[in-house]
Amino acid sequence: MSAPVRDWNADAYHRLSDPLVEMALKVLDRLELRGDETVLDAGCGSGRVTQLLLERLPRGRVIAVDSSPDMVARARAELGERADVRAADLAELQLEPGEQVDAVLSTATFHWVPDHDALFGCLARAVRSGGQLVAQCGGEGNIAGVHAAVGKAAVDAGLADRFEGWAGPWNFASPEVTHERLTTAGFDDARCWLEPWPVDPANSRGYLETVCLGPFLERLDVEERERFLDAVLARLGDRPTLDYVRLNITARRR
Repeated sequence: MSAPVRDWNADAYHRLSDPLVEMALKVLDRLELRGDETVLDAGCGSGRVTQLLLERLPRGRVIAVDSSPDMVARARAELGERADVRAADLAELQLEPGEQVDAVLSTATFHWVPDHDALFGCLARAVRSGGQLVAQCGGEGNIAGVHAAVGKAAVDAGLADRFEGWAGPWNFASPEVTHERLTTAGFDDARCWLEPWPVDPANSRGYLETVCLGPFLERLDVEERERFLDAVLARLGDRPTLDYVRLNITARRR
């Protein structure tokens, strides 16, 4: 099942994504590289983490993929010819005929993909036998407190009807289910674990608007969005700590 293409504001994301880049540093450290590999950045966003990956590959190559046209445009502007930036849905990803990568890196992306069976199947076809998958995304329980506050804020703002019966686009999977899906897709030596990672963004309103609440805001009329954001911050506080829980993944292609 394909995810609807999210209308990201790539410029705002690029300015506000420091917490997500910080998370990505630990993920990059798990990637075993000589420096001459071809690596797929699965969900490159505006290119900030891709740039760090390129520093690890002085003789290598990066294929960077994102489904958001605005993110792809920003990543191309940031990275120029240093990376092959492509627009694609990860659950339908097809590389060029005969093209495979040595490793897949992904940060802060998989929870936006509804169909993880299709996702891992596509990634398994993209990576050569013995190649690595190293990833981190929102996992089971991720920002549960934020979403609970948002539900109450929608009532406060008189907007609860806009979200009635709507589960949202997120797929915050458990380690156990993810391990099973990876094995079925063709990966071995899989390790999956949860890691609490509280986030205290400097610009809480901008961060929530751009990173966390975009799918909620898209369901509202333009004139309703500021009222909704005001209600959310009234529930969370002006400088909230966001209850991130990250799902870490390492595996190798059979």
